[in-house]
Amino acid sequence: MQNNNDKLNMKQVSIRLAIMITASILIGILSDYAGMGERKQVLATSIFALIISATLLFWNFRLAIAFVGMAIILGGKVISLEQFINSAELDIILFLIGMMTLVGVLKDLGLFTWIIQLIINKKSMTGRLFIIIVIIMSALMASIVDEVTSIVFMLALIFQVCDTLKVKPTPFVIISVIATNIGSSGTMLGNPIGILIGTKAGFSFIDFLIYASPIMIVSLSGALIIVLLWYKKEINLLHERLVARREMQLGLGPLIEIPFKKGLIILISAISLIALHHVLEEKLGIEKNTLLIVAPLAISGLLMIWKNERARHYIESEVEWWTLLFFMMLFAVAGSLEKTGVTEHIAHNFTNTFGTNLTVLTPVILFITAIGSAFVDNIVFVAAFIPVVKEIGAAPLWWALLFGGCFGGNITLIGSTANIVALGMVEKRYRQHISFFEWFKFGIVIGVITSVIACLLILLFTRFMPAAI
Repeated sequence: MQNNNDKLNMKQVSIRLAIMITASILIGILSDYAGMGERKQVLATSIFALIISATLLFWNFRLAIAFVGMAIILGGKVISLEQFINSAELDIILFLIGMMTLVGVLKDLGLFTWIIQLIINKKSMTGRLFIIIVIIMSALMASIVDEVTSIVFMLALIFQVCDTLKVKPTPFVIISVIATNIGSSGTMLGNPIGILIGTKAGFSFIDFLIYASPIMIVSLSGALIIVLLWYKKEINLLHERLVARREMQLGLGPLIEIPFKKGLIILISAISLIALHHVLEEKLGIEKNTLLIVAPLAISGLLMIWKNERARHYIESEVEWWTLLFFMMLFAVAGSLEKTGVTEHIAHNFTNTFGTNLTVLTPVILFITAIGSAFVDNIVFVAAFIPVVKEIGAAPLWWALLFGGCFGGNITLIGSTANIVALGMVEKRYRQHISFFEWFKFGIVIGVITSVIACLLILLFTRFMPAAI
């Protein structure tokens, strides 16, 4: 039986490998026919297609394949070593390292556990109120820290409540992930694509608060209404179990005292400094977004001095080096498309096909990004599209790219990092698997409706505040 499974696995690997290589070669051939006949352009598009295919077909090997692809690009003289360094977005990588270290310290200080305790301790909890709290907290935590940290701690709450009340956790896991992805679009901190778009477009943290946050809040409100209707049966069952447990004078879990004040002060200080980065940069005469990148690093450095005995742990365990290295390779390969003129050619064809009217381009880019992000990790797809949007140079298209990437990630269970983390946590704890269709039938509804809401609001902002947006 084991031998048969091994043979089957080897057969699947062979098929996927053949698909990946074939797709890469075909993309290279098509780029030649599309007028990008230079060797460097064909090689750059082929390698990028290889990395996209790897994220779909060989998720666990995506970094290894990205390393090989980058080696081919450098060895084939598609870009120089200096161009590779410039394209790897080291400023964004440093920002993410700082934020991951900061979050690790906040975990140690019990801040997130304290938040969970606050919710569990609420006396008049109902099923509907619990769902509203889960949605708001998932979105808020994602926008303040990041989507992965948000989903890890929100699922800790959901697992505890569902285990206590003996209800199936799957619907509530999906609800929390959906809210997390929506919330991650509200600030530059929620999702790596936010900081990537912010730095490339020249947007500040305040710009996100003015334009992205309102769109996120309206979209989240729409998602909340859909959730309450779609999962009405599950919410009612949760409410009945809550009432029955309250009648027995039992709580939702053990209540413990958490010393949260230090963590809360650090978080507020960090967010305040990041939020004021643009004002401080202007006053100090520093290049735009310098303090945005430096602030998490400086705060993390001070915290590591304070928590010296845990400093090594924060860097080795809390920083997702595997993910960050993949991002570096991905950004560099995307940069090779720009350096070889591929993105300029695509942008030219794009505007020839759809014109330059923002009323047309905004929904086209938003929905192309949403569909692409549903089936390819949204970082990969957004990184590919950024040079094209940069070439067109219209500000509303950056917001379309942001919301397409974040909201499209809700459509399938592989659409974002938060989805994949949540799936892993469910499988590890319950030995259960959320099927593709179980996720998709709800995700497509949420993804389409929130994308439509975001698109309409971007167009509205463009009409009434064209200079600002």
